[in-house]
Amino acid sequence: MQISITLVALIALFTALERWRPGLLHRSEEILLALLLATMVLVSFVQVIARYVFLSGWDGALEFTRILFAWLILFGMSYGIRANLHIGVDALVRLLPKPLFRLVALATAGACVLYAVVFLYSDWLQLFGAPAKGGAMDYWSKMFRAGIGLEDLRFPDWAQQAFGLDDRVPRWVAYLILPVGLALFAFRCLEAMVAMVRGERELIIASHEAEDLVAENRAVAKD
Repeated sequence: MQISITLVALIALFTALERWRPGLLHRSEEILLALLLATMVLVSFVQVIARYVFLSGWDGALEFTRILFAWLILFGMSYGIRANLHIGVDALVRLLPKPLFRLVALATAGACVLYAVVFLYSDWLQLFGAPAKGGAMDYWSKMFRAGIGLEDLRFPDWAQQAFGLDDRVPRWVAYLILPVGLALFAFRCLEAMVAMVRGERELIIASHEAEDLVAENRAVAKD
């Protein structure tokens, strides 16, 4: 029950932020994605130089970049919905009558919401007889209570002495992206559904990106 309330609270928080400062959440996603990508490139570059030039390196570099990549993917999912960047094929649904096309589009967005909710918290599926249990919210809360550390990521000695931290960085810090990222994805899909109902958006995918690029560069190709 507590996990369900937390999930609803996360989505409500994103909704409140979007209403309070329209575009703030979107700009924050862009900045965070840019920082994640830049940090991955910088750490990988420095690690290569350190290993092959100075014969040294950071033991936690691989785990750190792997975690950053996971954050990039999970934040990128929701950003792709918001910016209409996900590629899809709509050749079949475009042949349907307009009312049926609209229904299929809404059902697709609803399936994306369901995907996020199931991965966040799947205990509710037991109401339908499914042997489902756990999810991202449950997993993260277990990591938070257990306080297990990551394998290679460790706090600097000065931070351990100054703040009384444990040697290893807790796993719950790295895994925080699981509930936050999936909740943000669910919110963006719900937002897309509302836009479809209002007639502001047709699909949850950007199916004509390749055609748009060809059209934009047609004049260049002729030259």
